Amino acid sequence: MTAASPARASFVRAPDARRQSLIEACAAGLAVRGVAGLSVRSICADAGVSPGLLRHYFAGIDALVAATYGHVGEQVSAALAAAVAEAGASPRARLHAYVTASFRPPIAAPELLATWLAFWSLVKTDPEIARLHGEIYAAYRVELEQLLADAGVAAADIRLAAIAVTALVDGLWLELSLDAQVFTAAEAGAMAERWLAAWLPPSA
Repeated sequence: MTAASPARASFVRAPDARRQSLIEACAAGLAVRGVAGLSVRSICADAGVSPGLLRHYFAGIDALVAATYGHVGEQVSAALAAAVAEAGASPRARLHAYVTASFRPPIAAPELLATWLAFWSLVKTDPEIARLHGEIYAAYRVELEQLLADAGVAAADIRLAAIAVTALVDGLWLELSLDAQVFTAAEAGAMAERWLAAWLPPSA
């Protein structure tokens, strides 16, 4: 089999690019208009595709919103992983990086706040969004549990510590994103670090 020509390769990649453009347009639409303001026409206009194309890739707008939630969750997970990778080998530094990454871009950003709040508003009314929400947050807790274990948190405390830290970070991220005049990202990190100290063993 011969290698595909550039034109052919571009044609093969185009469907995935169009699908991705719909997901990105949906995320942008949620940030600007909220769930109530979404429509097939507005999403497709933002994506630069014909309205019929949405139905080609997704069962409907609800399925697109669900795919967008999964995509945004992956972006957040990638940002957290990058922060941990940059922290080096110290278990405490890696834990600190994971927790405090939520207080700076790309996670602490107005666009993500608006989009994430739109997803949260659907958790109690859309079973698929509820399922995705459970999966996304379960994955975060698994990652956090490992970091807590590596940092020396007692095995009996790890599950509840991960739940509590997740709730703390969500709360600080939400308040920081809503009004950055109340406290800074550095202060948010310091509050989280002080709370983490209650779970961590004394430093050697």
